[in-house]
Amino acid sequence: MTAETIKVGVIAGEVSGDLLGGDLIAALRTAHDGRIELVGVGGEALERQGLKSLFDFSELSIMGISQVLKRLPSLLRRIRQTADALVAARPDLLVIIDSPDFTHRVARRVRKALPDLPVVNYVCPSVWAWKEERAPRMRAYVDRVLALLPFEPAAMERLGGPATTYVGHRLIGDADVQRVRAARLGRSTGETGGKTCLLLPGSRSTEISRLLPVFGQMAAELSARHAGMRFLLPTVPRQEALVRRLTADWPNPPQITITTEEKWQAFADADAAIAASGTVILELALARVPVVSTYRFDWIANIFLRRVKVWTAAIANLIADYAVVPEYLNEQVRPGVLTRWFERLSADTTERRAMLEGYDLVHARMQTERPPGETGAAVILDLLATKKPGRT
Repeated sequence: MTAETIKVGVIAGEVSGDLLGGDLIAALRTAHDGRIELVGVGGEALERQGLKSLFDFSELSIMGISQVLKRLPSLLRRIRQTADALVAARPDLLVIIDSPDFTHRVARRVRKALPDLPVVNYVCPSVWAWKEERAPRMRAYVDRVLALLPFEPAAMERLGGPATTYVGHRLIGDADVQRVRAARLGRSTGETGGKTCLLLPGSRSTEISRLLPVFGQMAAELSARHAGMRFLLPTVPRQEALVRRLTADWPNPPQITITTEEKWQAFADADAAIAASGTVILELALARVPVVSTYRFDWIANIFLRRVKVWTAAIANLIADYAVVPEYLNEQVRPGVLTRWFERLSADTTERRAMLEGYDLVHARMQTERPPGETGAAVILDLLATKKPGRT
């Protein structure tokens, strides 16, 4: 008897979600004896698994409230197109991956037309941070949530959201993170000679433009206070010109690099880092690079900032459940305070030792028995066995 074919609807709106989706489908193919057919929206990773994307998924890489508002007509059109295509395809299961401004709207429309369709949400929305009322609303169109962070299942249960499983974060198994972490575990600090400061002002032009001038003032102050200071600034190719323009007049220019290999080498070489808030803070924590988290919001984001309920923006802090990484926002991002934090974190101090101890706690709490894709595939197969019409 031929094993059953499973048709999976899948929607990924960003590169990170596409990578997660590709890994999940690959694990599903291994766990299921029959064929896996795909329909939906994604990028190269999902296309390698057999998806023919309905359109170029880069259209959905929308960051920030202002961008969403600006591109709302196009977004609404793609929501309708995607939902209609999925309803017509009648998949056995729908997997929505991150990008909730798009994926959740599609899922609501599809669930309305196909009320028995099982829906899995990969990457828990940050309902624990703001708009907590979204969690119980999700129960109307999401059956299971696959969470990347260990505190999210408890948070979703507390808020009345769908059943949530912690599958793990890709960074735990990332080869570059593991290599840098291993190298830094055997490394001491406080040696004589110049210090190396890692600067990470973000990957979007707005972040870079707001933070890099302050980083430049800090770099000048550090260079005046310490001989032999070196600054490393890995960036992405599309932002290289902007970064070079904004650092052209620095008295002690940073070493600017654009490749992934050079980024991780900078992580390995740095004594400490000053970074824009985001996933990179978790990368640094898992790699054991001491860091100060910074961010300056635009005026629209500042209005919505009042609605944020979470006590910290640093994921490492949320996992540890205390302030492992210091954070500075908006006008608090000042060169003097960043200078003094770097001095404390780049030497063998109480502050540095405490941060590294917190990092090790975060690392331990994020461990899983199986890779994320394997756990996610098991959840999907269990859901199909219990929810698909005609199955017992």
